[in-house]
Amino acid sequence: MTRLKICGLRRLEDITYANELKPDLIGFVFAAKSKRLVSFRQAAELRKALSAEIQAVGVFVNEQAETVAKLLNSGVIDLAQLHGRENRNYIRRLRQLTDKPIIQAFRIASQEDTEKARDSIADYVLLDNGMGGTGEQFDWSLVTGFDRPYFLAGGLSPDNVAVAIDRCQPFAVDASSGLETNGNKDYDKMKRFVDTVRLTR
Repeated sequence: MTRLKICGLRRLEDITYANELKPDLIGFVFAAKSKRLVSFRQAAELRKALSAEIQAVGVFVNEQAETVAKLLNSGVIDLAQLHGRENRNYIRRLRQLTDKPIIQAFRIASQEDTEKARDSIADYVLLDNGMGGTGEQFDWSLVTGFDRPYFLAGGLSPDNVAVAIDRCQPFAVDASSGLETNGNKDYDKMKRFVDTVRLTR
């Protein structure tokens, strides 16, 4: 059964939408260059309004492991998603500081990239077109036969997610920009996405 993640929530309205639609996971983006950036304080407030049924993921780019662990251990987030240059040593260090799950993101542009993702020591890997939130998909043929649980991201929308699930058989699908209108989360797009995934899986 394909799990659902909606990333880039940053307004109370977004949390209200999520609480109604109940994706498995939502994402708070802590990457400084992202237009979906939220502060740690904002995330903590939004988390208080989030249904206990939904897990929160923190998206980081080259953040200090101690900071990531603090957010995990305090309950602001349940999982960490690493989108920068974090390597095995970083993940090992983070595991010394917390027992919460880790997702490592990979930009997939070649078969070599999929091999690197397959060898990750993170609990899960996320396969994307770029640094996240680009709204563009990669060549899905590169993950044919990928033999570990992974999050599929990159350009997913209500219009293509059924094909993505059928073709790629991911553990989870992750959407952000494909669920927005004028830079904000769009309830109707979120609902269509959630309904489509649930009908497909």
